[in-house]
Amino acid sequence: MQDFQSESKHKKRRACVLEYNADAFFVAGIRIQPAAMSKTIGTIDKQWSKLFPDNLFQYEFMDEHIAALYKQEQKVYIAFQLFSYIAIFIGCLGLYGLIAFAASQRTKEVGIRKVLGASLYSIVNLFTREFIFLIGIAFLIAAPLGYYVMHNWLQNFAYHINIGPGIFIIAIGTSILIAGITIAYQAIKAAMVNPVKSLRSE
Repeated sequence: MQDFQSESKHKKRRACVLEYNADAFFVAGIRIQPAAMSKTIGTIDKQWSKLFPDNLFQYEFMDEHIAALYKQEQKVYIAFQLFSYIAIFIGCLGLYGLIAFAASQRTKEVGIRKVLGASLYSIVNLFTREFIFLIGIAFLIAAPLGYYVMHNWLQNFAYHINIGPGIFIIAIGTSILIAGITIAYQAIKAAMVNPVKSLRSE
């Protein structure tokens, strides 16, 4: 058989020979319904014991067998998820602290702008522009590094996807969305302060 994946996707498909030997039947592949799994396995155990009383009945699920071929990838995936959440959380905390500091430093400016008739949108936009610019610079640094790491990791597989621009568009969009929510909260909070109180505090 020329097209039979008998190994993990780390290796290319190789020719596989299936030999029929009636005297060597000791493994059976059975498709069962998940709803009555335990009952079905018990029935199979009884039938197996009748046919092969000297052989102990043992079984494994095909999905678990396939998953075992990718244990390392599963570990990397879990670690990647964990560190991604930690990095996003720390990044949001840092961004929140930075925008809070910027807002406290520009309290008087925001108060004057409000007195002169500036809208809430324009004040929020005032804070957003500079931080979005910084996010853009960070993305320009992180994108090539991310591409390099992902490209090298994918080379471990005989068959793999190509990294297109779509994944980077989703990444920058998600980053801007998370950062935008963080910035908007603090910016709106600063913009909603009574300008008289802001000017007096200075």
